[in-house]
Amino acid sequence: RLQESRERLSVCSKLCYAVGGAPYQITGCALGFFLQIYLLDVAQLDPFYASIILFVGRAWDAITDPMVGFFISKTSWTRFGRLMPWIIFSTPFAVISYFLIWFVPDISTGQVMWYLIFYCIFQTLVTCFHVPYSALTMFISREQSERDSATAYRMTVEVLGTVLGTAIQGQIVGNVVTPCIESSLVIGQINSSVALEELNMTHDTGSLKDTRNAYMIAAGVIGGLYILCAVILSVGVREKRESSGLQSDEPVSFFRGLKLVMNHSAYIKLIAGFLFTSLAFMLLEGNFALFCTYTLGFRNEFQNILLAIMLSATLTIPFWQWFLTRFGKKTAVYVGISSAVPFLIVVAVLDSNLIITYIVAVAAGISVAAAFLLPWSMLPDVIDDFKLQHPDSHGHEAIFFSFYVFFTKFTSGVSLGISTLSLDFAGYQTRGCSQPSEVNFTLKMLVSAVPVGLILLGLLLFKLYPIDEEKRRKNKKALQDLR
Repeated sequence: RLQESRERLSVCSKLCYAVGGAPYQITGCALGFFLQIYLLDVAQLDPFYASIILFVGRAWDAITDPMVGFFISKTSWTRFGRLMPWIIFSTPFAVISYFLIWFVPDISTGQVMWYLIFYCIFQTLVTCFHVPYSALTMFISREQSERDSATAYRMTVEVLGTVLGTAIQGQIVGNVVTPCIESSLVIGQINSSVALEELNMTHDTGSLKDTRNAYMIAAGVIGGLYILCAVILSVGVREKRESSGLQSDEPVSFFRGLKLVMNHSAYIKLIAGFLFTSLAFMLLEGNFALFCTYTLGFRNEFQNILLAIMLSATLTIPFWQWFLTRFGKKTAVYVGISSAVPFLIVVAVLDSNLIITYIVAVAAGISVAAAFLLPWSMLPDVIDDFKLQHPDSHGHEAIFFSFYVFFTKFTSGVSLGISTLSLDFAGYQTRGCSQPSEVNFTLKMLVSAVPVGLILLGLLLFKLYPIDEEKRRKNKKALQDLR
């Protein structure tokens, strides 16, 4: 009991730790929602080159996670800790590169390389922040309950970060007149090409400079929040070497550790389950705007519906933290993630109805909260199980977290590719106010049938996950005896 009281974290420490999760979510949300339209309409790049920037940036983002995990595993302890120096020194360079992503250089050639280089640099630097921050969970306390509680705080702040990123970017950019994209129907009705050119010039010339300035202001505000969160994290959280159980300063072999980690059955089964459920929610997230706009016809309600999802997710994370403590994490997985299935079926089967759409949005937010919280809450249990099976192999925490993030980002790339190819095959009209019936059917599949199938497959795989509550309690006692 005395040992447990010493390991107990204060509310202030948990809050400081949780704040560190906001930069990754705020910047990721702003880039995810606005970078594509910025490259096309503000930077005025060719769509082909814009797609290259987005694809290469996402692919590089996934690759950097195991790379950073490798270098962290070779890092020795310092007086600031083993992980905290990565967080501190990457922050100022990440903020600078993030700002330069939203800057339009006054050069006739080389804009594509400008955005490609700074987008990849930022993804590398934000990975240098997020991978050690994720692994920091194992170094703030040895108590599973304290780590789970800190993870719940973190997930709440991260969901708030997604809301904050959307709100900051959307409100600042939305206050200026942005270039208008006319539908194909309107363009078809304009007989004169000169009239069409004058129409585009009227919309572009008066607002493009203001729009560019608005994007840079938003980048400055988000960059300031990034620095503030990093300072709070570094000042308010102490990385405890004794919490990891490490006995040596010598760097561990990354490839030996990677082989051990990838041969750990519980880790592979956990990743497999969350791989399919994550893909389901990412498909829903990536196509939700198009589904609301074209299939449901709620063009002006999209932001409000999205806000309902994120607020619902934020408010229900404390509930899921209580639920997993009371009934166990595997039960929370089944109940939380499967709760979205009936509502996804309803929204696709019934006719367009705004009230039902808001109800589905709230229900989806409840499942999003469970999908946010549970992987990060279950990973420390897998690492504890690994330590019991390999008591002489230390310092592999960053490998566990970095490769989980790698697989998550891989599913994001897969979902983007599936969505784009499916919509293109169905005959999606880029500038259309409405879409063909084939596109609407495809969108229904992408936000309903396919996610439901992936969720059910992921839940079946979770049946193989071996760490239930009884196993978790035994591991906790065995680790205490080992220490």
